Amino acid sequence: IVGYRRRVVRENLALTLPHLSDAERKVIEKKFYKHMCDMFLEMIKTMSISSEEMEKRFKITNLDLVNEYAKKGKSVILVASHYASYEWLLTMNPKIDFKGIAVYKKVANPYFDKLVQRIRSKYDTEVVETRKAIPTMAQNQRDGILSMYGLASDQSPKLDRIFHSMKFMGIEVPVHTGAEMLAKKYDLSVVFVKVNKVARGYYEATFVPIADNPHDYENFDITEKYLREVEKQIYEAPEYYLWTHKRWKHRVE
Repeated sequence: IVGYRRRVVRENLALTLPHLSDAERKVIEKKFYKHMCDMFLEMIKTMSISSEEMEKRFKITNLDLVNEYAKKGKSVILVASHYASYEWLLTMNPKIDFKGIAVYKKVANPYFDKLVQRIRSKYDTEVVETRKAIPTMAQNQRDGILSMYGLASDQSPKLDRIFHSMKFMGIEVPVHTGAEMLAKKYDLSVVFVKVNKVARGYYEATFVPIADNPHDYENFDITEKYLREVEKQIYEAPEYYLWTHKRWKHRVE
């Protein structure tokens, strides 16, 4: 894992953190690869770790915030980012008053796709491919099923799915707008989940409201509000972001 897509990592760090020296970015790079190794091991460990041990390692600071939406009869889109231990977010499913659904992009390798599905469904989270998200939401709405839909929307959209661009980490790039579109289509509240790494193998998740009533917001304001939260977290501790993705490959010059 150490050295995987090193050129991409260095390019991304140079693009987004130009105010830092080469030496400072090199320190972040080393810390990132160490964290990436931890992430890989933690993902595999998910299959065998006990619920009691997971409870110690992944804590939620304000669970009541999201369960309040359930009391109001509101389903939620939970927007996450590829930061810290985003895979362990699925362990919250038994604690929420919703049907937990993880929306994900299918992995090209069939073996790894099945592995990812197994890991992500351990805590009875329903795993749904991106293309099936709309039918799933429509069906759950018809059936009156309160649901929480988890999406990580900080990566680069496909070229045929670009509807808007804005600055992310100081660079104008196409952005995912699907979470906002779905929130408005199905009247879903939008909540960001911020995951912090507090020690090696230990994390804390905090919910941050983005839009209780999505129709109160102008187009793309929800998307921008979400991305600003992601940015803040990256600037606080950049080593925990997933720098191996070619997030800025379609930047607007």
